[in-house]
Amino acid sequence: MPGRPAAITLSGHLLLPDGAHGVRLGRGAIRVRDGLIEAVEETDSLPAADFGGDDFLIAPAFSDTHLHLPQFDSIGVRGFELLDWLDRVIFPAEARWADADFAGEMAGRVARQLLSFGTVGVGAYATVHHAAARAAGRVLAAAGLRGHVGQVLMDQNAPPELLRPAAQLLGECVDHAPVGRIHPAVTPRFAVSCGCELLHGAGAAASLTGWAIQTHLAETRRECDLVRELHGGLGYVEVYRAAGLLTLRTLLGHGIWLDAADHAVIAASGAGIAHCPTANLFLDAGAMDRAAAAEAGVAVSLGSDVAGGPDRSMVRVARAMIDTAVSLGRATPTAARAWWQITTGNAAALGDDDAGRLAPGAPADLLCILPDSGWEGTPDPLSMLLHAWDDRWIRTTLVLGRPAFTA
Repeated sequence: MPGRPAAITLSGHLLLPDGAHGVRLGRGAIRVRDGLIEAVEETDSLPAADFGGDDFLIAPAFSDTHLHLPQFDSIGVRGFELLDWLDRVIFPAEARWADADFAGEMAGRVARQLLSFGTVGVGAYATVHHAAARAAGRVLAAAGLRGHVGQVLMDQNAPPELLRPAAQLLGECVDHAPVGRIHPAVTPRFAVSCGCELLHGAGAAASLTGWAIQTHLAETRRECDLVRELHGGLGYVEVYRAAGLLTLRTLLGHGIWLDAADHAVIAASGAGIAHCPTANLFLDAGAMDRAAAAEAGVAVSLGSDVAGGPDRSMVRVARAMIDTAVSLGRATPTAARAWWQITTGNAAALGDDDAGRLAPGAPADLLCILPDSGWEGTPDPLSMLLHAWDDRWIRTTLVLGRPAFTA
């Protein structure tokens, strides 16, 4: 992990908290000491600064609540339905992580990519390989990332080289440990690739350790039908509820094909859904009704779902959230809500309640952004920044006050 400088100052247009689910822009400066934000001052007279300046946007780093580390080399393979795509593209890619050295090297490449796109917080899936998952966690922690990495649990309906007995997987699952700001997560892939013993054991492991749970839910109709077939006619949500996998620390990837009763069960459990709009479009899985889930009381975050999703940029994922809502004729999230979601909201969904915001005491995971458009004089600068976004605008990503990426 990058070391912590004693003190630095950043200045420019600050992306500041505004109410419970929004942000606003204000000119000012941020003072960082020992890796934390010490002070935030709004002022038109910008002080001399180590980073930023008059035309810069200073924002909290982004968080991505659903991505797959071993799939980054598979971004862009289109034309397959989910289950066929897993068989033809993803499982062969994940089999390469049997080599823990390769997994560590790839995790390093992924960390560098994430930092270049402004992402510091992650809800990440590794593979079924115990040593590879440990290596990935160490590498991401050394790069300064925060969040969680989970060893994937699978004991059925996948290639033999990616299956393990339930008892072995459960023993390996609880053998992980936090390193740096990366924590383990209990990660049954989905109810298609996990038998009842493994699902129930995963629920027990999460209860024992207190770790987050991450899994997939109701991404495609075909998948939902197969879950009923494999689990005695039970619906997808009921399978997870019965296994003890719906908790306050559960993140359910996708959640497209759910009805009002499903939403009610998820909301009552306190579990959240990681909405993955770019992936849903890319794999032609369907359009998640984010508003319906939110109206039912379900906490909804945003994930890239690389490589199901082709975009590593969380700004593009946020834009796709808005586009999906428009396509469904639902209430459209504002740009302020979108910026809040990929910063403060997603960080909270990962359990990092103190991160993703420009406020005293927050970790100094910060972005120095230099837009090349005339956004300052527009009626809605946050909207223009969102929709005109260019990832090359990110000039520096700071992790705990230290530059981790510089363009």
